[in-house]
Amino acid sequence: MCLWRSIRSAGRSEKGEAVDYCAALYIRLSKEDESEGPSQSVQNQESLLREFVQQHGLSVYDTYIDDGWSGTNFDRPNFRRMLADIEAKKVNMVITKDLSRLGRDYIMTGHYMERYFPEHRVRYISLLDGIDTGVDSSANDITPFRAIMNDMYAKDISKKIKSVKRDKQRKGQFIGGKPVYGYKMHPTEKNKIVIDEEVAPVVRRIFALALGGMSCRQIAVLLNRDKVPTPATYAHLPIARPGPYSGLWSGERISDILQNETYLGNMVQGRRVKVSYKSKKCLRQNRADWVVVEGTHEPLVDAETFRKVGMLLCSRKHTRSRTYDFLLKGLIFCHECGYPLAVVNRKNARGEDVLYLLCRTYQRFTKAGVCTCHAIQERTVTKAVLAKVGEICRLYLHPDELLPIARRALEQAQRGETVEERQAMQARIDRLTAHLDQLYTDRLSGLLPEADFQRMFSRVKEERERLEETRQKWELCQQSAASQEERANELVQRFMETACESRELLVSLMKRVELTEHKNIIIEFRFREPEAHS
Repeated sequence: MCLWRSIRSAGRSEKGEAVDYCAALYIRLSKEDESEGPSQSVQNQESLLREFVQQHGLSVYDTYIDDGWSGTNFDRPNFRRMLADIEAKKVNMVITKDLSRLGRDYIMTGHYMERYFPEHRVRYISLLDGIDTGVDSSANDITPFRAIMNDMYAKDISKKIKSVKRDKQRKGQFIGGKPVYGYKMHPTEKNKIVIDEEVAPVVRRIFALALGGMSCRQIAVLLNRDKVPTPATYAHLPIARPGPYSGLWSGERISDILQNETYLGNMVQGRRVKVSYKSKKCLRQNRADWVVVEGTHEPLVDAETFRKVGMLLCSRKHTRSRTYDFLLKGLIFCHECGYPLAVVNRKNARGEDVLYLLCRTYQRFTKAGVCTCHAIQERTVTKAVLAKVGEICRLYLHPDELLPIARRALEQAQRGETVEERQAMQARIDRLTAHLDQLYTDRLSGLLPEADFQRMFSRVKEERERLEETRQKWELCQQSAASQEERANELVQRFMETACESRELLVSLMKRVELTEHKNIIIEFRFREPEAHS
């Protein structure tokens, strides 16, 4: 203990004046430190430090305890509070049990010992390591090596923890903080998730809308219009940087949901990894490096729906324009250069808008002569493609086989309808009607410009018409058995006539459509065509 006898005599300023020390007792304990035994406990550290200051008659300003904080993280609440007191000149001595209590990152530990403490005239003492910056000792000379050893220990612990977590991931156990939107933690079983019935209907609705042909952006607009809370809002997560779009659904969020295999009942983890054990920053992993375990929990959507939605999303990756929409969007390509065809709007002789398909390569490099124009009316190509698809469908679709399916669909629709659903739909229709009346009033009073009125009026009117059509379908389902049979025949007939015009069906049947320089159409189906029609 000869080192500690020099505390009083060493307590002098540069002018030789005696220094009155006001000590800060710093204590830190992390989860990995607990594995070393009770000797590292907060109580043990504090007892040791208190005994030391009593033996040497030191004045203690405050005790700073960071319980549950890693030594590689220097953004600890009580550590920051201690630094604030140092800068306020309330503390001029820091005492810890050992150097690892100060930190396990040798770069930051060295910064505080070699620069920060000396610059602020702070004396640092580590009891078990024999370190005292107030005296000239050989123990101080090997301090950097001790810091490196502590850093290596932290790195080793990090590897072990990462290995344990990875093993749990491979077993299909959930180790994240919050489950994906639509699920919640199991009330009794650890590392397991179950369906959150409160928001599960929202997820199913998103998949149904996507399957119906709506884009991610359109779905986001619809959810925002219906005031549906976002996943972050529902989970009560804090917003780091609030902005004008905070609390609103986005197309990117919808796209993430539609591509997440968790909704298939598969546990998907390891999509992001930390840069290192010293940093909180995470990097996205390639899909091949994700940890996916199938069948770990109850699915929210069936595999067929997920597959079809995935194909619909994939078909939109080849299109850039949001201005014009057409049935073959994202599916049609130039046969010669392989690039997606662009669409442009041109006026015909009668002043009507007509969409034309053009080669995008020709558009960009016209003078270079890389490709040719390929110009053709969009509806001409669409009509030809639908005719070919209809020819294929008629080989496989037979009304007699479809009729039982239509009957079952009508029965399920009739059973699925509830009084609450009818009331909710009628209430929604009434609200939209009131909204239309208000828009008209605002236009007459001059509060709403004509252009905004037309845009908003058309949107609200279309939604009301859609709901009215759904309500009428429900009412038809309540008719007599004879009417039900007529309705089933009508559904079959309508399906036979319009099935080919469904984008969902087209994406399911075709990989791509190519237009040649001579305006020939080549369709690449996802199946082998019958020989008679190949």
